[in-house]
Amino acid sequence: MSAPQVFSTAGLPAARRIELWEGHNAAALIGLNCHSTTPLEASEVNVPAGRVQLARVTGSPHVVERGADRIARDPAGAVAVYLTLRGAAWFTDEDGTRELRPGQLLICDADRPFARGFAHGLEELAIKVPTTTFAQDPPGRRSPLGSPVVVSFGRGQDPYARALARMADRAARPRPQAAADEGAVLDLVAVLTGGGGAGRTAALRAAAYGYIEDHLADPALGAAQIAAATGISERHLSRVLAAGGTTVPSLVRSRRLEVAYGMLANGARPVAEIAARCGFTSAAYFSHAFRARFGLRASEVRRTPAR
Repeated sequence: MSAPQVFSTAGLPAARRIELWEGHNAAALIGLNCHSTTPLEASEVNVPAGRVQLARVTGSPHVVERGADRIARDPAGAVAVYLTLRGAAWFTDEDGTRELRPGQLLICDADRPFARGFAHGLEELAIKVPTTTFAQDPPGRRSPLGSPVVVSFGRGQDPYARALARMADRAARPRPQAAADEGAVLDLVAVLTGGGGAGRTAALRAAAYGYIEDHLADPALGAAQIAAATGISERHLSRVLAAGGTTVPSLVRSRRLEVAYGMLANGARPVAEIAARCGFTSAAYFSHAFRARFGLRASEVRRTPAR
């Protein structure tokens, strides 16, 4: 994974902030024209992941636009994904205006004119995916989607959108928590734009993993629940996870133990409480599984450097 690139307007001359911000975005992500009635305060963390570009963007109130002239001068050849984390936004194109709230993502063709506005500032994740990666595009078609797509990625919402948000959020940081899986990002975007169906293994696996992460504390978490949330059969789910070298019980148990280890290392709660919070209904089973996985008792973790 390449090291993140961080750009900020902080400390730049107020009169040149927009110019330099536009230049950075044109080189690192997608070329946009920016307008602000006050000195722009903005920052961006850029992380490449193969053919995919990821970014975390924060900024004060402003408007950006990508008009026909800019597109002709600086074609992106890409689909843009914007995931709103903070601050309501609006998006306008030839089909009209859409309001976007935190917890929603928008996918659009970056080479069709649009404008976006952030009346109260923003924090968002942005993903640039080249249209050449969409093998299903018919000849002569510039992107896999017509009108922009809007999907909610909050807890309990679309599992593919949530998996994409989780992956981008962990990767697009000055100190990434985890590298983004390029194949999974491509497949998730394809599924969300209606081009991938439910057969994209990497997307299905990412969605299943994301659902498991959100529901580790549920003692009843199992294949039926995960498959239903992902929109596939239990048999198909088993095949998807087998392709990644695991099974539903193994994956759930492994993640519960890893999360429990992290909580124990922080030393904030009793062992029994942590076991319960991680979905274990039997303290004895938790103790046995923990020792088999890590080679020491749970009570010893607080006296042992984190692994």
